[in-house]
Amino acid sequence: MGSLKKLYQTAKPSQHQKGILRSIHTTMVNGVPVKVVFVRNRNKKRQWLAILSTDCTLSDQEFIRIYGIRWDIEVFFRKVKSLLNLQKEFQGRSYDSMISHTTIVFTRYIILSLSWQNRVSTDYRTLGGIFYELCDEIDELDWAFALHYSLKFLKMHFKM
Repeated sequence: MGSLKKLYQTAKPSQHQKGILRSIHTTMVNGVPVKVVFVRNRNKKRQWLAILSTDCTLSDQEFIRIYGIRWDIEVFFRKVKSLLNLQKEFQGRSYDSMISHTTIVFTRYIILSLSWQNRVSTDYRTLGGIFYELCDEIDELDWAFALHYSLKFLKMHFKM
């Protein structure tokens, strides 16, 4: 497999495929057949990005669709690690260690999510419950009284 620039120049341009510039079948140095699809860079319109797959049977459109789904998963995983402050906790390169780390990250995420959902559904102090209680109270008030009460509240707290 040559450089990406050479592959791009060698690849046949795609016709009538939005965002897909070219694609080519080639073989890596270790003998594995691959398909490379070149797409337009959304951020820099004059540049292209290369996406590689070992499944050479996929159409260009299906290839991009699957890559888009996988990219969403990568972004989600990165956000979860960032929110849970786990970016620098792990520095493994083996497949088993990466699977273990992924399992640990998502186990923590699930536990936190379940804990949060439990709190929202059972704790009367959650914002959702307070919001609905206030909505019920406001429905019972007339506007003149609500305005009078709001001004009284502001004067009391801001010493007007």
